[in-house]
Amino acid sequence: MKNFSGKVLFLDKSDINTDEIIPAKYLTEISMKALKPHLLEDLRLNGFAPGKDIEGKSVIITRENFGCGSSREHAPWALEVNGINMVIAESFARIFRQNMFNCGMMAVELPGRIINHIFQVFSGKETFIETDLEKYIFVLKADGLEKEAGFSISDFDRSLVVSGGWVEYADAKY
Repeated sequence: MKNFSGKVLFLDKSDINTDEIIPAKYLTEISMKALKPHLLEDLRLNGFAPGKDIEGKSVIITRENFGCGSSREHAPWALEVNGINMVIAESFARIFRQNMFNCGMMAVELPGRIINHIFQVFSGKETFIETDLEKYIFVLKADGLEKEAGFSISDFDRSLVVSGGWVEYADAKY
């Protein structure tokens, strides 16, 4: 099972599409490693520097409709190869969300009011998140502040995550 704890990357933008996650010109790449340096390179967000800001981060917290646009596995792969195994957002594009679970990664949806609160309290601070998949909670920590939040995912998606992804799940079950 992948790690769902670590440093947080805040992306304060709705509708981050798959072309911003990994530009289409890299879709001919046949290895995940080749995608690594190009994660979010086309994302235009005030104060965001992809090469500097992504390094060492394990979790993204963002706004609504993350992963919209073209459906492709390359977008979750680009996150995964950079060590980002969980994205927390108000909502996800349906296919992107399922691709995350199929790769053994977490796509956690939280209500907008909770996402807003997290941004207000933690954005701009070096924030660490600890995730407990057994209890369906995570705890954000920064500058002596802590915020616990619960989340839910379906039993099947949890099985995919625990197995490490669809291929590993299918190997074990079939």
